[in-house]
Amino acid sequence: VHPRKNVTFMAKVDSSDLLRKPNMKWLKGKWLDLGSKAGKHVQFKETYDRNSKVYTYEMSIIKVVEGDAGGYRCEVTSKDKCDSCTFEVTVEEEQPANILDAFKRSGDAGEDAGDLDFSALLKKREKKARDEPKEEVDVWEILKDAKPCDYEKIAFDYGITDLRGLLKRLKKMKKVEPKKSDAFLKKLEQCYSVDKGKRTQMHVELHDPNVQVKWLKNGVEIKPSAKYVFECVGNKRTLTINKSNLSDDAAYECVVGEEKSFTEVFVKEPPVTITKLLDDVHVVVGEKVEFECEVSEEGANVRWMKDGVELTKDGKYRIKKDGKKHTLVINEATIEDIGMYYVYTNGGESKGELEVEVKELEVLQSIADLSVKACEQAMFKCEVSDEKVVGKWFKDGVEVKPGNRIKVSHIGRIHKLMIDDVKPQDEGNYTFVPEGYALSLSAKLNFIEIKIEYVPRQDPPKIHLDTSSTGSKNTIVVVAGNKLRLDVEITGEPVPTVCWMKGDTVISEAEGRVRVETRTTLSSFVIEGAERPDEGQYSIIVTNPAGEDRAELTVKIVDVPNPPENVRCMGVGEDTATITWDPPKFDGGAPIKGYLMERKKQGSSRWTKLNFEVFESTTYEAKKMIEGVFYEMRVFAVNGIGISQPSGNSKPFMPIAPTSEPTRLTVEDVTDSTCALKWRPPERVGAGGVDGYIIEWCKEGEDNWVAANKEPVDKNTYRVKGLPTGEKLLFRVVAMNIAGRSPPCTMKQSVTVREIMEYPKIRLPRQLRTKFIRKVGEKINLVIPFQGKPRPVVNWLKDGEPLENKSVGIRTSDFDTILFIRSAERDHSGTYTLSVQIDNMQDKADIHIQIVGHSALYSIWISGWFTVYEHNRRPSCTASDLVMGNEYSFRVFSENICGLSDEVAFSKNTAIIGKTDLEYNKPAFKEKDMSSSPKFTAPLVDRVVVAGYSTAISCAVRAYPKVRVCVCGGEYCN
Repeated sequence: VHPRKNVTFMAKVDSSDLLRKPNMKWLKGKWLDLGSKAGKHVQFKETYDRNSKVYTYEMSIIKVVEGDAGGYRCEVTSKDKCDSCTFEVTVEEEQPANILDAFKRSGDAGEDAGDLDFSALLKKREKKARDEPKEEVDVWEILKDAKPCDYEKIAFDYGITDLRGLLKRLKKMKKVEPKKSDAFLKKLEQCYSVDKGKRTQMHVELHDPNVQVKWLKNGVEIKPSAKYVFECVGNKRTLTINKSNLSDDAAYECVVGEEKSFTEVFVKEPPVTITKLLDDVHVVVGEKVEFECEVSEEGANVRWMKDGVELTKDGKYRIKKDGKKHTLVINEATIEDIGMYYVYTNGGESKGELEVEVKELEVLQSIADLSVKACEQAMFKCEVSDEKVVGKWFKDGVEVKPGNRIKVSHIGRIHKLMIDDVKPQDEGNYTFVPEGYALSLSAKLNFIEIKIEYVPRQDPPKIHLDTSSTGSKNTIVVVAGNKLRLDVEITGEPVPTVCWMKGDTVISEAEGRVRVETRTTLSSFVIEGAERPDEGQYSIIVTNPAGEDRAELTVKIVDVPNPPENVRCMGVGEDTATITWDPPKFDGGAPIKGYLMERKKQGSSRWTKLNFEVFESTTYEAKKMIEGVFYEMRVFAVNGIGISQPSGNSKPFMPIAPTSEPTRLTVEDVTDSTCALKWRPPERVGAGGVDGYIIEWCKEGEDNWVAANKEPVDKNTYRVKGLPTGEKLLFRVVAMNIAGRSPPCTMKQSVTVREIMEYPKIRLPRQLRTKFIRKVGEKINLVIPFQGKPRPVVNWLKDGEPLENKSVGIRTSDFDTILFIRSAERDHSGTYTLSVQIDNMQDKADIHIQIVGHSALYSIWISGWFTVYEHNRRPSCTASDLVMGNEYSFRVFSENICGLSDEVAFSKNTAIIGKTDLEYNKPAFKEKDMSSSPKFTAPLVDRVVVAGYSTAISCAVRAYPKVRVCVCGGEYCN
């Protein structure tokens, strides 16, 4: 990249196999996270293509500078998957396309014409006719590495006529090694990385140990303090930054006179994890939506995204922060808001699904017409399905305003209009209108005037009971909790005596919850807050001297039903679960219309509604769940009165799919009644894992599969027993987990249940094919495998005789035999014969065992004593290189694998080496100087290491004498 230019890097990630949005990091240098560097200089962009399910990540560097050069890495992670790639950025000045043309002079005066004209680089010029080189040659590389004495020859070979201009341009453009600093022996590193809250140190080394230095931060001089500590030791200067924070993320300089050394400090924030995950939200259009999560650090930065687009504060979305709690608020949900919402930190992510439905208001209880007498109370009451709905009351089209006599209440789903001390002007049509819905409920209030008529003195009593409005003759239906007031008009002269009874019990209370209010011509039966025990048969009896009258009526108390019972999960799929439950024991006195279901994640307190319309069946399939997450369910029963209390929570269940079928089902062994099978685990296991395997068999041509094991087996091998001999059978294996059975893995060919004859064969280990030698007292343990079907008869012999020595133990299994001796003695030596036999078929093997103590190998020693020979096998030897004029005596040890003999033999006489007249003239010898300076023959190479794993880096160096090697990495040096 050329300086002051813009450059963009792009990476695409396929997310079709991922359950969550991948997390992308851009890293630089020593893998510094560039996410905190986002700004005008470094910019990031992220897009998502729904059709191809591909995320596109871009990193742009605006106006590149030399400090942007170096190694970069982009790393993408998602749950337990990870991928990465690396790339290098080099910043270099723009070079002419063809260096040869850059040194041509313009004009017609030949090579003496004026200065170099580089505008020729922009023109097309005819080249002199000459032989073109067969291959393109980078003349600049040749000139850069050539000696100055060769410049003229190279210019001639490649047709460069202006040698003076070449030298001038070469001096200007050729980048030699950076000029050694007059002030610095060692400058600052290119960059430093430090975790937030940790300490970092920057070092320089100077030529002059007495010179003063200045430290600058973003061009401003730093003063010593508890945070910034300056150290001076010899020619080493150190700046220490204690308890680094984000404000310390800056450019630093060390200034000595006119010279400067630059570096950058990157402060990394610790990864912020999400401690409380997002919950799914199910709302109705217009309702408020809140997605809430908690993170591990207060004041952490989080990002909210939907469909790959980051959400910011605007008129639609509000983002709240309260310590560790972060909340995304949507004031009024719309259908367009449906989708998956994500929250991201630099150390984690979570997602929650928003479902928005258009819900119609359901009238659970409408208002009814009332007939009320003067001074009595009139109450209109209705119940709707949404307790948040508010509304207004109207009389003959005019809104009713609350006052002393008129009261309006709204408690939960119930709306009431109460009029005390009813007057004739209160008569009319009353209407309740819920706000936001095209719906109205109407009823009429009738005012009854009491008229006094002349009645003859002797008039038999008469009960005027009207229950026609209840829908069933003489049956009154009351909603539990409501008030029942039954006014019965009575006539008769003289005034009759009234008696109310429930069954055989007389009701005489004038006060209380159940009471009787009696006037001259009116008897009222009142039940305040009707309860289920109030249900039953009631009778009213009126008597006077002229006669008696009697009426029977039935009071039926209806209520919301009891909660459903025994909510349980009957089966799960990859993102579904089948839930069933038992109907409530008591239906509230009204038929059950259906059920409402809710679910939540285990450990969460937020319930999500699954349906708004009542569901009539007692089995429901819940969908759109996340595989591997535990859920709980609860159910509400609905009748004509209302909604029951919630049922008990179901046991936690996990949506999960069965595994794929096991693979590579093969037969290992067959006998007359058994068959040994083995197989490989399923290729796709999923979050539920494998609980075990069920093995089944059936006869060829039939489809009646028989389970070979009642409980799943954990291993990938199993021997099926009790099979019919001689039958051709098929076998299959299924994997089991919490989701149920996998598809079966079935053998393609049938297996005949009949033991196969196999010749006996001894598999003698290699070390036993030669003589097996051990010392006295050592332990011997020989394991010799064999084969054969049916099981062979194993027999051991020693030197042709049955093995009866009790110190030699024999153990035999179906596949091998073991000979062991705890402490070897010499009498254990011999030839051991092993035979395996099946009927008239036999195989034998001989093992030669030798137990040794001491034997005759010889070691010869000279008086002094110096070793002359070791392990000499002959009883004679010649001692050489003896010194003339010396007298020698000798001794001899015998030796075997146990060691040297305890006793030694000495020579009976001595050997005197006589001198001769020969003189030995030692030739002149000049010792070669082997010293050499250190040189690396194999350099260090870059390594990429996964965090948590060990690694090793190596190199090779040649030097004499041996050198001291230092290993340095960052601040570490050893």
